[in-house]
Amino acid sequence: MGYSTKHKLVTSGLKLPVRLLLGPGPSNLHPRVNQMLSSSMVGYTDQQYYKVMDETMELMRYLFQTDNHFTIPISGAGTAAMETCVANLIEPGDNVVCLVAGYFSDRIYQMAVRYNGNITKVQKPWGTWFDLQEIKTALETHKPKLLTLVFGETSTGVRQSMEGIGELCRQHDCLLMVDTVAALGGVPFYCDDWKVDACYTGGQKCLSGPPGISPLTFSNRATKKIAARKTPVANWYLDANLLGQYWCPEFNFADGSIISPQPLRKYHHTTPANLIYSLRESLVLLVEEGLDNVWNRHKQAAFDFYKGLEDLKLSPVIRDVYDSADEKGGRLFSLTTVSIPEGIDGKNIMKFLLDNYGIEIAGGLGDYAGKVWRVGLMGHNANHGNVLLLLAALKDALTANGYKC
Repeated sequence: MGYSTKHKLVTSGLKLPVRLLLGPGPSNLHPRVNQMLSSSMVGYTDQQYYKVMDETMELMRYLFQTDNHFTIPISGAGTAAMETCVANLIEPGDNVVCLVAGYFSDRIYQMAVRYNGNITKVQKPWGTWFDLQEIKTALETHKPKLLTLVFGETSTGVRQSMEGIGELCRQHDCLLMVDTVAALGGVPFYCDDWKVDACYTGGQKCLSGPPGISPLTFSNRATKKIAARKTPVANWYLDANLLGQYWCPEFNFADGSIISPQPLRKYHHTTPANLIYSLRESLVLLVEEGLDNVWNRHKQAAFDFYKGLEDLKLSPVIRDVYDSADEKGGRLFSLTTVSIPEGIDGKNIMKFLLDNYGIEIAGGLGDYAGKVWRVGLMGHNANHGNVLLLLAALKDALTANGYKC
Protein backbone atom coordinates (compact mmCIF):
# COMPACT_ATOMS: atom_id res chain seq x y z
CA MET A 1 0.00 0.00 0.00
CA GLY A 2 1.33 3.40 -0.91
CA TYR A 3 1.12 6.74 0.88
CA SER A 4 -2.33 6.94 2.45
CA THR A 5 -4.74 9.79 2.99
CA LYS A 6 -4.56 9.36 6.78
CA HIS A 7 -1.41 11.51 6.88
CA LYS A 8 -1.91 15.22 7.44
CA LEU A 9 0.43 17.52 5.56
CA VAL A 10 1.33 20.97 6.85
CA THR A 11 0.54 23.63 4.25
CA SER A 12 0.75 26.81 6.32
CA GLY A 13 3.79 29.05 6.57
CA LEU A 14 6.33 28.53 9.35
CA LYS A 15 6.42 31.11 12.14
CA LEU A 16 9.04 30.69 14.83
CA PRO A 17 9.22 32.71 18.07
CA VAL A 18 11.84 35.40 18.53
CA ARG A 19 14.39 34.32 21.12
CA LEU A 20 17.37 35.92 22.82
CA LEU A 21 19.82 33.02 22.74
CA LEU A 22 22.03 33.23 25.83
CA GLY A 23 22.88 29.56 26.14
CA PRO A 24 26.03 27.72 25.02
CA GLY A 25 25.12 28.25 21.36
CA PRO A 26 23.85 29.04 18.90
CA SER A 27 23.88 32.78 19.49
CA ASN A 28 21.68 35.25 17.64
CA LEU A 29 22.77 36.15 14.13
CA HIS A 30 24.02 39.65 13.49
CA PRO A 31 21.49 41.33 11.11
CA ARG A 32 24.11 41.66 8.38
CA VAL A 33 24.95 37.98 8.72
CA ASN A 34 21.29 37.03 8.62
CA GLN A 35 20.84 39.02 5.42
CA MET A 36 23.52 36.95 3.71
CA LEU A 37 21.44 33.80 4.17
CA SER A 38 18.96 35.12 1.60
CA SER A 39 21.60 36.22 -0.92
CA SER A 40 21.46 34.94 -4.48
CA MET A 41 22.57 31.35 -4.94
CA VAL A 42 25.48 30.65 -7.28
CA GLY A 43 27.06 27.41 -8.43
CA TYR A 44 30.13 25.88 -6.82
CA THR A 45 32.25 26.50 -9.97
CA ASP A 46 31.25 30.15 -10.41
CA GLN A 47 34.29 32.45 -10.60
CA GLN A 48 32.58 34.92 -8.25
CA TYR A 49 32.09 32.14 -5.74
CA TYR A 50 35.79 31.25 -5.98
CA LYS A 51 36.53 34.86 -5.03
CA VAL A 52 34.27 34.55 -1.97
CA MET A 53 36.04 31.33 -1.01
CA ASP A 54 39.47 32.95 -1.17
CA GLU A 55 38.33 35.99 0.83
CA THR A 56 36.74 33.77 3.47
CA MET A 57 39.93 31.74 3.91
CA GLU A 58 42.02 34.90 4.38
CA LEU A 59 39.53 36.28 6.93
CA MET A 60 39.71 32.99 8.83
CA ARG A 61 43.49 33.28 9.06
CA TYR A 62 42.93 36.57 10.90
CA LEU A 63 40.42 34.87 13.20
CA PHE A 64 42.85 32.04 14.05
CA GLN A 65 45.85 34.42 14.13
CA THR A 66 47.72 32.12 11.75
CA ASP A 67 49.61 32.11 8.48
CA ASN A 68 48.52 28.52 7.79
CA HIS A 69 47.60 28.23 4.13
CA PHE A 70 45.30 25.27 4.76
CA THR A 71 42.58 27.22 6.55
CA ILE A 72 39.14 26.30 5.25
CA PRO A 73 35.50 26.10 6.40
CA ILE A 74 34.08 22.62 6.90
CA SER A 75 30.53 22.00 5.64
CA GLY A 76 29.04 20.87 8.92
CA ALA A 77 28.77 21.76 12.59
CA GLY A 78 31.77 22.06 14.90
CA THR A 79 31.60 18.32 15.46
CA ALA A 80 32.32 17.81 11.75
CA ALA A 81 35.42 19.98 12.08
CA MET A 82 36.41 17.95 15.14
CA GLU A 83 36.11 14.74 13.14
CA THR A 84 38.07 16.27 10.26
CA CYS A 85 41.01 16.65 12.63
CA VAL A 86 40.63 13.20 14.15
CA ALA A 87 40.11 11.38 10.83
CA ASN A 88 43.05 13.01 9.08
CA LEU A 89 45.58 13.04 11.90
CA ILE A 90 45.10 9.53 13.34
CA GLU A 91 46.29 6.44 11.51
CA PRO A 92 45.78 2.86 12.74
CA GLY A 93 48.36 2.14 15.43
CA ASP A 94 49.16 5.78 16.24
CA ASN A 95 49.62 6.63 19.91
CA VAL A 96 47.21 9.43 20.82
CA VAL A 97 46.59 11.19 24.15
CA CYS A 98 43.22 12.87 24.77
CA LEU A 99 43.09 15.30 27.70
CA VAL A 100 39.57 14.99 29.12
CA ALA A 101 37.90 17.19 31.74
CA GLY A 102 34.44 17.76 30.29
CA TYR A 103 31.77 16.63 27.87
CA PHE A 104 33.37 17.83 24.64
CA SER A 105 36.92 16.79 25.41
CA ASP A 106 35.44 13.35 26.03
CA ARG A 107 33.65 13.56 22.69
CA ILE A 108 37.05 13.90 21.01
CA TYR A 109 38.15 10.74 22.81
CA GLN A 110 34.96 8.87 21.82
CA MET A 111 35.58 9.88 18.23
CA ALA A 112 39.29 9.04 18.27
CA VAL A 113 38.81 5.43 19.42
CA ARG A 114 36.85 4.74 16.21
CA TYR A 115 39.94 5.34 14.07
CA ASN A 116 41.95 2.36 15.36
CA GLY A 117 44.75 4.23 17.07
CA ASN A 118 46.19 3.47 20.51
CA ILE A 119 44.12 6.07 22.33
CA THR A 120 44.89 7.04 25.93
CA LYS A 121 42.43 9.13 27.96
CA VAL A 122 44.10 11.32 30.58
CA GLN A 123 41.19 12.42 32.74
CA LYS A 124 40.62 15.06 35.41
CA PRO A 125 37.46 16.13 37.28
CA TRP A 126 35.04 18.46 35.52
CA GLY A 127 35.70 22.12 36.27
CA THR A 128 39.50 21.71 36.30
CA TRP A 129 42.22 22.16 33.70
CA PHE A 130 45.60 20.60 32.99
CA ASP A 131 48.86 22.11 34.15
CA LEU A 132 52.04 21.93 32.13
CA GLN A 133 53.66 19.25 34.31
CA GLU A 134 50.68 16.92 33.88
CA ILE A 135 50.87 17.34 30.12
CA LYS A 136 54.65 16.83 30.12
CA THR A 137 54.19 13.59 32.06
CA ALA A 138 51.56 12.35 29.59
CA LEU A 139 53.85 13.08 26.63
CA GLU A 140 56.83 11.36 28.21
CA THR A 141 54.79 8.34 29.33
CA HIS A 142 52.69 7.64 26.26
CA LYS A 143 54.85 9.15 23.48
CA PRO A 144 51.86 10.18 21.36
CA LYS A 145 51.86 11.42 17.80
CA LEU A 146 48.83 13.56 18.60
CA LEU A 147 47.67 15.38 21.75
CA THR A 148 44.07 16.65 21.90
CA LEU A 149 42.55 19.19 24.27
CA VAL A 150 39.70 21.68 24.56
CA PHE A 151 40.63 25.34 25.02
CA GLY A 152 37.15 26.50 26.06
CA GLU A 153 35.06 23.64 27.47
CA THR A 154 31.38 24.32 26.71
CA SER A 155 30.16 21.93 29.40
CA THR A 156 32.09 23.45 32.30
CA GLY A 157 32.99 27.03 31.39
CA VAL A 158 36.72 26.34 31.81
CA ARG A 159 39.49 27.98 29.82
CA GLN A 160 42.58 25.79 29.45
CA SER A 161 45.92 27.55 29.77
CA MET A 162 47.96 27.18 26.56
CA GLU A 163 51.26 28.37 27.96
CA GLY A 164 54.10 26.08 26.86
CA ILE A 165 51.95 23.22 25.57
CA GLY A 166 52.76 23.71 21.90
CA GLU A 167 56.47 23.93 22.63
CA LEU A 168 56.32 20.73 24.68
CA CYS A 169 54.57 18.96 21.81
CA ARG A 170 57.27 20.10 19.38
CA GLN A 171 59.96 18.75 21.72
CA HIS A 172 58.21 15.36 21.73
CA ASP A 173 57.48 15.31 17.98
CA CYS A 174 53.76 15.38 18.70
CA LEU A 175 50.99 17.28 16.91
CA LEU A 176 48.69 19.51 19.00
CA MET A 177 44.95 19.57 18.26
CA VAL A 178 42.79 22.19 20.01
CA ASP A 179 39.00 22.65 20.16
CA THR A 180 37.97 26.33 20.35
CA VAL A 181 34.26 25.98 19.47
CA ALA A 182 32.98 28.00 22.44
CA ALA A 183 35.88 30.44 22.55
CA LEU A 184 37.35 31.52 19.20
CA GLY A 185 36.36 35.07 18.38
CA GLY A 186 35.47 35.78 22.02
CA VAL A 187 38.62 34.96 23.99
CA PRO A 188 42.25 35.68 23.00
CA PHE A 189 43.72 32.80 21.03
CA TYR A 190 46.96 32.74 19.03
CA CYS A 191 47.24 29.68 16.83
CA ASP A 192 50.76 30.29 15.50
CA ASP A 193 52.28 31.82 18.62
CA TRP A 194 50.99 28.88 20.70
CA LYS A 195 52.25 26.35 18.11
CA VAL A 196 48.85 24.74 17.54
CA ASP A 197 48.79 22.27 14.65
CA ALA A 198 45.05 21.66 14.25
CA CYS A 199 42.31 23.97 15.43
CA TYR A 200 38.62 24.47 14.70
CA THR A 201 35.54 26.35 15.83
CA GLY A 202 31.85 26.66 15.04
CA GLY A 203 30.26 29.54 13.16
CA GLN A 204 27.27 29.81 15.50
CA LYS A 205 28.90 30.88 18.75
CA CYS A 206 31.29 33.81 19.20
CA LEU A 207 31.06 34.63 15.49
CA SER A 208 27.26 35.16 15.57
CA GLY A 209 26.97 33.14 12.39
CA PRO A 210 24.74 30.24 11.39
CA PRO A 211 25.33 26.66 12.50
CA GLY A 212 26.48 24.22 9.85
CA ILE A 213 29.74 25.90 8.82
CA SER A 214 32.96 25.48 10.84
CA PRO A 215 36.35 27.17 10.37
CA LEU A 216 39.37 24.85 10.58
CA THR A 217 43.11 25.31 10.19
CA PHE A 218 46.01 22.85 9.82
CA SER A 219 49.67 23.76 10.26
CA ASN A 220 52.26 22.62 7.72
CA ARG A 221 53.33 20.01 10.28
CA ALA A 222 49.79 18.62 10.24
CA THR A 223 49.48 18.57 6.45
CA LYS A 224 52.90 16.90 6.17
CA LYS A 225 51.58 14.16 8.49
CA ILE A 226 48.51 13.80 6.25
CA ALA A 227 50.63 13.63 3.09
CA ALA A 228 52.79 10.88 4.61
CA ARG A 229 49.88 8.64 5.63
CA LYS A 230 50.30 4.96 4.74
CA THR A 231 46.53 4.40 4.78
CA PRO A 232 43.73 6.45 3.21
CA VAL A 233 41.74 8.81 5.43
CA ALA A 234 38.83 6.65 6.61
CA ASN A 235 36.27 9.45 6.29
CA TRP A 236 35.83 10.35 2.60
CA TYR A 237 33.67 13.43 3.14
CA LEU A 238 36.19 14.98 5.55
CA ASP A 239 39.40 13.90 3.77
CA ALA A 240 41.64 16.99 3.83
CA ASN A 241 43.44 15.88 0.67
CA LEU A 242 40.18 15.95 -1.28
CA LEU A 243 38.87 19.11 0.40
CA GLY A 244 42.15 20.87 -0.33
CA GLN A 245 41.89 20.10 -4.04
CA TYR A 246 38.74 22.22 -4.10
CA TRP A 247 39.53 24.94 -1.57
CA CYS A 248 43.27 25.46 -2.08
CA PRO A 249 44.63 23.26 -4.89
CA GLU A 250 47.78 25.41 -5.06
CA PHE A 251 48.90 24.09 -1.64
CA ASN A 252 51.41 21.24 -1.49
CA PHE A 253 50.58 19.14 1.58
CA ALA A 254 53.98 17.48 1.71
CA ASP A 255 56.16 20.57 2.15
CA GLY A 256 53.82 23.56 2.50
CA SER A 257 54.91 25.12 -0.77
CA ILE A 258 52.59 26.92 -3.20
CA ILE A 259 52.21 25.39 -6.66
CA SER A 260 52.36 27.84 -9.56
CA PRO A 261 50.46 28.21 -11.77
CA GLN A 262 47.52 27.19 -9.57
CA PRO A 263 45.96 23.85 -10.57
CA LEU A 264 42.27 23.80 -11.40
CA ARG A 265 39.91 23.31 -8.47
CA LYS A 266 38.45 19.80 -8.28
CA TYR A 267 34.84 19.36 -7.24
CA HIS A 268 34.41 17.50 -3.96
CA HIS A 269 30.92 18.23 -2.65
CA THR A 270 28.33 20.97 -3.08
CA THR A 271 29.31 23.49 -0.44
CA PRO A 272 26.56 25.46 1.38
CA ALA A 273 27.09 28.75 -0.45
CA ASN A 274 24.81 30.88 1.70
CA LEU A 275 26.45 29.63 4.87
CA ILE A 276 29.81 30.59 3.37
CA TYR A 277 28.45 34.07 2.58
CA SER A 278 27.23 34.40 6.18
CA LEU A 279 30.51 33.19 7.64
CA ARG A 280 32.39 35.67 5.47
CA GLU A 281 30.16 38.50 6.73
CA SER A 282 30.60 37.51 10.37
CA LEU A 283 34.37 37.63 9.85
CA VAL A 284 34.15 40.99 8.08
CA LEU A 285 32.30 42.33 11.15
CA LEU A 286 35.07 40.98 13.35
CA VAL A 287 37.72 42.72 11.25
CA GLU A 288 35.77 45.99 11.31
CA GLU A 289 35.58 45.93 15.11
CA GLY A 290 39.09 44.55 15.56
CA LEU A 291 39.99 41.38 17.43
CA ASP A 292 41.30 43.19 20.51
CA ASN A 293 38.06 45.16 20.79
CA VAL A 294 35.96 42.03 20.30
CA TRP A 295 37.89 40.19 23.00
CA ASN A 296 37.56 43.14 25.40
CA ARG A 297 33.80 43.40 24.73
CA HIS A 298 33.33 39.75 25.64
CA LYS A 299 35.43 40.17 28.78
CA GLN A 300 33.51 43.28 29.89
CA ALA A 301 30.14 41.57 29.35
CA ALA A 302 31.36 38.60 31.38
CA PHE A 303 32.54 40.77 34.28
CA ASP A 304 29.25 42.68 34.28
CA PHE A 305 27.50 39.32 34.51
CA TYR A 306 29.73 38.09 37.36
CA LYS A 307 28.95 41.25 39.35
CA GLY A 308 25.23 40.84 38.73
CA LEU A 309 25.32 37.22 39.86
CA GLU A 310 26.96 38.31 43.10
CA ASP A 311 24.15 40.80 43.67
CA LEU A 312 21.61 37.98 43.16
CA LYS A 313 23.51 35.73 45.59
CA LEU A 314 24.41 33.34 42.77
CA SER A 315 27.86 31.95 42.04
CA PRO A 316 29.78 30.88 38.94
CA VAL A 317 30.99 27.29 39.23
CA ILE A 318 34.50 28.18 38.10
CA ARG A 319 35.78 30.47 40.84
CA ASP A 320 39.08 31.51 39.34
CA VAL A 321 38.92 34.58 37.12
CA TYR A 322 42.01 35.10 35.01
CA ASP A 323 43.26 38.40 33.69
CA SER A 324 43.58 38.43 29.91
CA ALA A 325 47.16 39.65 30.28
CA ASP A 326 48.36 36.41 31.86
CA GLU A 327 48.26 32.80 30.69
CA LYS A 328 46.64 31.07 33.64
CA GLY A 329 43.67 28.84 33.05
CA GLY A 330 40.33 29.53 34.62
CA ARG A 331 36.93 30.95 33.78
CA LEU A 332 35.85 31.22 30.15
CA PHE A 333 34.45 34.68 29.40
CA SER A 334 32.19 33.56 26.58
CA LEU A 335 30.46 30.80 28.59
CA THR A 336 29.68 30.81 32.31
CA THR A 337 28.41 27.89 34.37
CA VAL A 338 26.23 29.10 37.25
CA SER A 339 25.50 26.93 40.29
CA ILE A 340 21.79 26.26 40.75
CA PRO A 341 20.84 27.21 44.34
CA GLU A 342 19.74 24.44 46.68
CA GLY A 343 15.98 23.94 46.61
CA ILE A 344 15.56 25.50 43.16
CA ASP A 345 14.52 23.45 40.14
CA GLY A 346 16.81 24.68 37.40
CA LYS A 347 14.41 23.63 34.64
CA ASN A 348 11.63 25.75 36.11
CA ILE A 349 13.87 28.82 35.95
CA MET A 350 14.80 28.09 32.34
CA LYS A 351 11.12 27.66 31.43
CA PHE A 352 10.20 30.92 33.18
CA LEU A 353 12.87 32.82 31.25
CA LEU A 354 11.71 31.34 27.96
CA ASP A 355 7.98 31.80 28.56
CA ASN A 356 8.12 35.30 30.04
CA TYR A 357 11.17 36.90 28.45
CA GLY A 358 11.97 34.83 25.38
CA ILE A 359 15.45 34.21 26.82
CA GLU A 360 17.11 30.83 26.38
CA ILE A 361 19.80 29.55 28.71
CA ALA A 362 20.83 25.90 29.05
CA GLY A 363 21.20 23.32 31.77
CA GLY A 364 24.19 21.16 32.56
CA LEU A 365 25.50 18.10 30.74
CA GLY A 366 27.05 14.93 32.10
CA ASP A 367 28.53 15.43 35.58
CA TYR A 368 26.90 18.87 35.76
CA ALA A 369 23.38 17.75 34.79
CA GLY A 370 20.81 19.34 37.11
CA LYS A 371 23.53 21.25 38.95
CA VAL A 372 24.28 24.25 36.73
CA TRP A 373 22.93 26.69 34.20
CA ARG A 374 25.11 27.43 31.21
CA VAL A 375 25.00 31.05 30.11
CA GLY A 376 26.64 32.20 26.90
CA LEU A 377 27.50 35.83 26.18
CA MET A 378 28.81 35.27 22.69
CA GLY A 379 29.37 37.30 19.57
CA HIS A 380 26.67 39.86 18.79
CA ASN A 381 24.98 39.00 22.13
CA ALA A 382 27.96 39.94 24.31
CA ASN A 383 26.85 43.40 25.36
CA HIS A 384 25.84 45.30 28.49
CA GLY A 385 22.16 45.60 27.53
CA ASN A 386 21.72 41.83 27.24
CA VAL A 387 23.47 41.33 30.58
CA LEU A 388 21.10 43.76 32.31
CA LEU A 389 18.06 42.12 30.73
CA LEU A 390 19.19 38.63 31.69
CA LEU A 391 19.93 39.62 35.29
CA ALA A 392 16.52 41.30 35.66
CA ALA A 393 14.81 38.25 34.16
CA LEU A 394 16.77 35.90 36.43
CA LYS A 395 15.77 37.90 39.49
CA ASP A 396 12.13 37.75 38.44
CA ALA A 397 12.32 34.01 37.78
CA LEU A 398 14.06 33.20 41.05
CA THR A 399 11.67 35.36 43.08
CA ALA A 400 8.70 33.64 41.45
CA ASN A 401 10.21 30.30 42.51
CA GLY A 402 10.70 31.28 46.15
CA TYR A 403 14.38 32.27 46.11
CA LYS A 404 15.31 35.44 47.99
CA CYS A 405 17.67 37.48 45.82
